[in-house]
Amino acid sequence: MVIVQRLALFDLDNTLVSLDEAFRVWAAEFADGYGLGREAVDWLIALDRAGYPHREVFFGRVREHFALAASVEELWGRYRRRMPYLVRCRPAVMDGLSRLRVAGWKVAIVTNGTADNQLGKIQRTGLAEAVDAYALSGFEGIRKPDVGLFEIAARRCGMVLADGGWMVGDHLVADIGGGRAAGLRTVWVDRGTWPDQEHGADHVVTDVLQAMEILYGES
Repeated sequence: MVIVQRLALFDLDNTLVSLDEAFRVWAAEFADGYGLGREAVDWLIALDRAGYPHREVFFGRVREHFALAASVEELWGRYRRRMPYLVRCRPAVMDGLSRLRVAGWKVAIVTNGTADNQLGKIQRTGLAEAVDAYALSGFEGIRKPDVGLFEIAARRCGMVLADGGWMVGDHLVADIGGGRAAGLRTVWVDRGTWPDQEHGADHVVTDVLQAMEILYGES
């Protein structure tokens, strides 16, 4: 049996925290703030699900659709400042991270996104203290699936990718494809957004807590 070092890398949004849930709260606040009504909330959620992850593009569409006076930069900036206050990390997830670390695992977060937004989420949820390290694309200038971001996270845990480990995330390209390219075993958190897609993950789960149980079983 091959012994893999106890390195566990986790995605942030919709893996450790529910970005979708926070986005729904933000959408309701946004629509209320501009007096746009309930239909606007549904439109914003649909636009988000249609695949506009880069918020500059997203807010360009929002500004045009609602004929808003605020610039794209203003809208996006307000969103980034607000989201860290809306995301939540479930107590069970925090407990799961603690349990892994007690069992001897080094745990890190590897996430794409702007530095202020992602760091704010990590700090305000308490995840900054719940993990050993984190690597944010907004700080490092490289994005998953680039192996370099995984390398940074591993190094900050005092480990090297060559000795193996695990990547857990919900994105088939950034997390699973990137993790495999980095030589890591992978757990895909399937949230139903990639139907009938080939994935190549070692395990498929529907909740990060299930992924943690798999890792704990490897201890």
